[in-house]
Amino acid sequence: MPPAATKDEALAVLFDISQLLETGLDRETLGILVELTESGVNPEALAAVVKELRRESAALRDAEAKAAEAEAR
Repeated sequence: MPPAATKDEALAVLFDISQLLETGLDRETLGILVELTESGVNPEALAAVVKELRRESAALRDAEAKAAEAEAR
């Protein structure tokens, strides 16, 4: 297991790359995804889960906005 400083540096580089690619992942989420991948979770499966969670979140936000708009009328 690499020292904490090395892991922090690696995460910082990954976060910079993530920002350049405009993934929308914050540092904490990226760290969790890296840990899951290092634990053996399939990265493609993780990507699919992240995409699905984003879709669901957007759908909920849209529904809440529509409900608030209808309520305001």
